[in-house]
Amino acid sequence: MNIVIIRHADPDYSIDSLTPRGRIEAELLSKRVSKMDIKNIYCSPLGRAKDTAEPTLKKMGREAEILDWLREFPATIIEKDGKPNIVWDRMPAVWTQYPESYTTEWYNTPVYKDTDVKECYDVVCKGLDELIEKHGYKRETGYYRAVSPNRDTIVLFCHFGVEGVILSRLWNTSPMIPWHGMVCLPTGVTVLSTEEREEGIAYFRCNRFGDLSHLYKEDVEPSFHARFCETYDSPDERH
Repeated sequence: MNIVIIRHADPDYSIDSLTPRGRIEAELLSKRVSKMDIKNIYCSPLGRAKDTAEPTLKKMGREAEILDWLREFPATIIEKDGKPNIVWDRMPAVWTQYPESYTTEWYNTPVYKDTDVKECYDVVCKGLDELIEKHGYKRETGYYRAVSPNRDTIVLFCHFGVEGVILSRLWNTSPMIPWHGMVCLPTGVTVLSTEEREEGIAYFRCNRFGDLSHLYKEDVEPSFHARFCETYDSPDERH
């Protein structure tokens, strides 16, 4: 089984849609994805994800099933200055001081006390496990039981924050690792495939992360969204 996770194109967050640049990215993405042999297509309920999926669905004459848990990861925390923040934008000097941040107990660190982080995380994990079981693989302690092993491909149009949660569930690790150690730029394509090295025991292994070859093929420079400043003295890059 193959799971293809696609981050939405360059967003206009003010209207929950895409920028003109994002619409170009979504169109180039559609040329790639529409050629794939896809069993099912699933999509976040948010506009920027649906608008990214639209050109692909139109080319294929398909519809996507909307899954609410694929929306951008909604958990928020309050920083020391009293301002709310999203969990995947934490400053390294804050979260790295807690060893638990690197484990499956990441949400038990003091920075997430009295927040809805664990509740939101469990919602995504439950939704993911139910979806994968629907496609033949049942969640066990740290792997998936291949009840009906197959070579089907499913596609998820979603967001970087929830993608980090998905990867952490599949790999039994903290989402802090993909959130802060990896970056998936707009229309980045991530592909995970089952490996059934022992009969009936499947594990999802990533063979492609945030791939943008559909943009490079057309000499289109990737958008910067999801990245932060490479050096602190970069005034034109996000801090």
